[in-house]
Amino acid sequence: MADLVALARKHLDVALADEHGRSAELILRDGPMRQTIIALRDGVELGEHNAPAAASIQVLEGRVRVTGQDMAEIDQGRLDVLTHDRHSVLALEDSVFLLTTVTSIEPTRGPERAR
Repeated sequence: MADLVALARKHLDVALADEHGRSAELILRDGPMRQTIIALRDGVELGEHNAPAAASIQVLEGRVRVTGQDMAEIDQGRLDVLTHDRHSVLALEDSVFLLTTVTSIEPTRGPERAR
């Protein structure tokens, strides 16, 4: 069980004091699913990186911009699916978000056909 309000406050305090303006912690691991809380000081960017098989971002505090094929600004309280393209995340103000990722997905098989 995680208290997201307390974790957001803790990591934002750390990010504000950190020379690189960021703080992160993996808070939940369940099979291929991971949830990480990430805090970024205003203007700090997580550089462009590959997208996992599936991911969502929920902004707990502040506002961020996700770049990629499309740009999206995500405000506090909003939950969005992340792009499957390479992307970066820029804090438009002091921000904390919950990143949920799936590290592997089994390929789906189509319906079996009778022979």
